[in-house]
Amino acid sequence: MVVLGMLALLAASLVLTYSVVSRYLTKASTDWQDEAAVFCLVGATFLCGAFVQSLRGHVGIEAIAGWLPRSLDRWRLIGVDLMCTLFCAFFAWKSWTLFHEAWVDKQTTSSSWAPPLAIPYGFMAAGMTLLALQLLIQLAARLNGLTKKAVQ
Repeated sequence: MVVLGMLALLAASLVLTYSVVSRYLTKASTDWQDEAAVFCLVGATFLCGAFVQSLRGHVGIEAIAGWLPRSLDRWRLIGVDLMCTLFCAFFAWKSWTLFHEAWVDKQTTSSSWAPPLAIPYGFMAAGMTLLALQLLIQLAARLNGLTKKAVQ
């Protein structure tokens, strides 16, 4: 997923660079470049979320972590992992319903290019499903005492 994310970011940057240069040189309007770049960025963002979570690379605020005794901090971390898992599972479920609607109804964007909306919704649904599964694995590991202090 990380390699796909890197390729999507590279594609988005190339598409946007082409868009700027072509508008400057030919004064022609562009309609497909912005949507193509947004689709690439949506894919990169959602598909790489589970990998970043596996490294615990998301931003976390631990204002009270230092004040709590170790046993309470363990329960705080379990609660955070549980809430994040539930939120991401709900988000994934709703994303799959959006994807299904877009696929069945053949929904497209409102531009003249009109790419199918199932593409970004599919990226969003797949990425959130992977993130929810990663969080579930980390929650199970924490509940079983398999996490290391350095990984928390």
